[in-house]
Amino acid sequence: MHVHHLLEKNSIANTFVAQLRNVNIQTDRLRFRRNIERLGEILGYELSKHLNFQEEEIQTPLGKANVPLHKEELVICSILRAGLPLHTGLLNYFDAADNSFISAYRHHPNDDEEFEILVEYLASPSLEGKTLILADPMLATGRSFVNVLQALEKMGKPKQIHLVSVIAAREGIEYLEKSFPENSHLWVATIDENLDEKGYIVPGLGDAGDLCFGSKKQH
Repeated sequence: MHVHHLLEKNSIANTFVAQLRNVNIQTDRLRFRRNIERLGEILGYELSKHLNFQEEEIQTPLGKANVPLHKEELVICSILRAGLPLHTGLLNYFDAADNSFISAYRHHPNDDEEFEILVEYLASPSLEGKTLILADPMLATGRSFVNVLQALEKMGKPKQIHLVSVIAAREGIEYLEKSFPENSHLWVATIDENLDEKGYIVPGLGDAGDLCFGSKKQH
């Protein structure tokens, strides 16, 4: 897997990540969602540099211009619910893409810290021969991405897979490297080194879904 770490080089993306982490700012849900959306736009822009382009002749009012345009058939798949703002950011740039939505959540069968990832909802077009972009702002253990990929297998085999996250844990990246095709790409704003005993990213930013949309009842 090819890992592209956005904050290896300083940019305005640092500001958006800092605000997402900041306990005094992240309580503003609108701002929190917008910052994830912004990072989706930035990561989508960087991702676009790795798509296939073909030159196309464009008629202008004064003549003709040759412009290289990407010709990929894209499908953006977000993992509900935290993935929705990230999905919006990507769709702002890849506005002609098809869209897929899938649920994945942590289920604690014994009401303790052990959990499994359950996938219960999927709405997707065919992925056969297309470029798949999987979006989830938090890459913790990596198990959600792997379970989602397994659930999507019945929709066809994509020719290329791009994963997009805001914050990833090193352990989760290593897990994905063992589970995804070697030619897959991970686009991530920033990487944290640790997971806590509950499998949450440290220092991370908390629960992205709750910060975007409000707390939920555990089940």
